[in-house]
Amino acid sequence: MLKSGTKRVLGLMSGTSFDGVDAAVIDTDGEQIAGFGPTAFRPYTEAERAVLRAAMGLWPDAPGVEEAAEIVETAHAEIIARFDDIDLVGFHGQTLAHDPRGRGTHQAGSGDVLALVCGLPVVWDFRNSDVKLGGQGAPLAPFYHFALARHIGADAPLVFLNLGGVGNLTWVDPRHNAPERHGALLAFDTGPANAPMDDLCHTRLGLARDEGGAQAAAGTPALEIVRDFLDEGYFLRVPPKSLDREFPGLGARVAHLDTSDALATLSECVAASVAAGFDHLPQVPAQVLVCGGGRHNHDLMARLGAHLPAPVAPIEAVGLDGDMIEAQAFGYLAMRVARGLPTSCPTTTGVAAAVGGGQISAP
Repeated sequence: MLKSGTKRVLGLMSGTSFDGVDAAVIDTDGEQIAGFGPTAFRPYTEAERAVLRAAMGLWPDAPGVEEAAEIVETAHAEIIARFDDIDLVGFHGQTLAHDPRGRGTHQAGSGDVLALVCGLPVVWDFRNSDVKLGGQGAPLAPFYHFALARHIGADAPLVFLNLGGVGNLTWVDPRHNAPERHGALLAFDTGPANAPMDDLCHTRLGLARDEGGAQAAAGTPALEIVRDFLDEGYFLRVPPKSLDREFPGLGARVAHLDTSDALATLSECVAASVAAGFDHLPQVPAQVLVCGGGRHNHDLMARLGAHLPAPVAPIEAVGLDGDMIEAQAFGYLAMRVARGLPTSCPTTTGVAAAVGGGQISAP
């Protein structure tokens, strides 16, 4: 186990949008952020994406999972090889299934394989310890969000809103001196984000996404669908709480609408579900900083601005890279695991007490 001291850590993230692997270097001791290093992106090919999509929802040993894991490991090994002078790697893997109150959580890809291939110590399997101790296993970025809030000098509560395949938010009070302190953090999945919009674009248009939200902006949301969607019990549940990539039945609800109206409806559902999440916050934040691919969707950002009671801005407004926050987060968490520090706590995942997840594979 490492003692204190800043290390150069490479964080890796492959999200449920299946676009590819993000990689980012962070200099950290697992508590403070000393600096940021180079970044890279390795896209999945259409063929690779098809295999990963087919494996979505599958658990270990199911047909198709081994092939998906090999794709994940190969892509990550390729991007690790682009970096020099790395002390440690944080490898999240590819989430295929997430059922914390049932079978647990499943991220495809082996840290043992990456450590062997790349010759570096790899921290991985971040979520299972949390789930085994009664937590949701997600979201895991909040401890990093706390470090970011202190790094940018925030002096009042703020929200980090990540819009990936699923939306999640972290309410941070940076006046506390550690993320596991009572009142420092509250985090949970808000609901679906890019996943249903991307899936609709893929199915109907053969496109990866609604670029810039242009199609949604040309449509009109079906507000009765939005109201029915908000009646789902998930939005009333007290956090912490988390979701799988698929939100039951949402795609079917808009199947009869033309593409622009369907996308506008889904965009309104995402914004409205985030707004519903704000009902659970301890107090209104001073600002909302948006990261993840959803911040490029101008229609969605406008809807968030209309729904939320605080100023909304992409995270670049405070000088951070919104495409690499999650990759940086797993670099930061890897250093915490290496130092034996907690990576989640009751107000982020619902785990019984602050716990450190992850296992370390030596090269």
